[in-house]
Amino acid sequence: MRGLLALFVIALIHGSYASLLLQGPSEVVLQGSTVTLECLVSDPELNTSQVHFERFSKYMQSWYRLEPETSYFRRRCLYDYINVQREEQRISLSIPYVTSYAEGSYRCVSDAVNITATANSSQTLTFKVHYMGEPLLYRSGLSRYLGSVQDLKVSLGEDVTVDCSASSSQKPEYFWQKEGGDWILPSSKLTLKKVTALDGGEYTCTAQHPSVSSLTKKRTISITVLPEDAPWYESTNMQITLITAAVALTLLVLMVFMTVFLCRRAKQAKTSKGPIDDRSQKKPIYKNSVESLPSTCGDKQPLV
Repeated sequence: MRGLLALFVIALIHGSYASLLLQGPSEVVLQGSTVTLECLVSDPELNTSQVHFERFSKYMQSWYRLEPETSYFRRRCLYDYINVQREEQRISLSIPYVTSYAEGSYRCVSDAVNITATANSSQTLTFKVHYMGEPLLYRSGLSRYLGSVQDLKVSLGEDVTVDCSASSSQKPEYFWQKEGGDWILPSSKLTLKKVTALDGGEYTCTAQHPSVSSLTKKRTISITVLPEDAPWYESTNMQITLITAAVALTLLVLMVFMTVFLCRRAKQAKTSKGPIDDRSQKKPIYKNSVESLPSTCGDKQPLV
């Protein structure tokens, strides 16, 4: 009895998706590749013009339509563009350049009213996009907020720490290696204590995706160790300090200038105000004059 019930459930589920079948990528999808989703219509009475693709939004927690008539702004936010083609008993959606925004759940849905509610959509297809961004190198400290560095000049005996980071679909693995050296440092940080002239050279950070070995990016930084008699302003740290001080001084001068300007303007506005001219109120207004008001009094004395 239970076997017959299970067979009935399987047949019911299979029958509900018999009219629409969604096919898509079954392997790892890499950023920049082309993804094509195909919706096969097995019902000969169902026209492909009545079928469209939908994507699930995890932010809105709802499905929305993906069609050429869909908002162009929405499609540009998700992909560079999408291409929908309709053929007999088949409709395809192509994403020429896949990014991380394109990953998620998709389905094809029919607008026909002559089929049951359980058969108007296909099964859900979900795929994930793996990507790896270019590594960025920062020296620990203030220079991190000024962007990635490619050349670093340090003083003799100085401690140097360089951080390597890259955006990725999964936390990447990092390796440091010096050009001409025979060592590999498995870490995102390169630390050199009390540098000498021998520590100068080219250092390369390699960021590798943990699941997709082909997703590997590299970035190289040149470290120059200055001699003892080098001017103090040649080191990268001193140059950053000078730039920061110049920017702070410029902002301070601008704030002082604006404060003085506003104070002078307020003082001029206050001193420019004179007494109210009330000479117009000294003119007498008689009963028979144009400026007079209707009155029942018979006197000819001025009202003011």
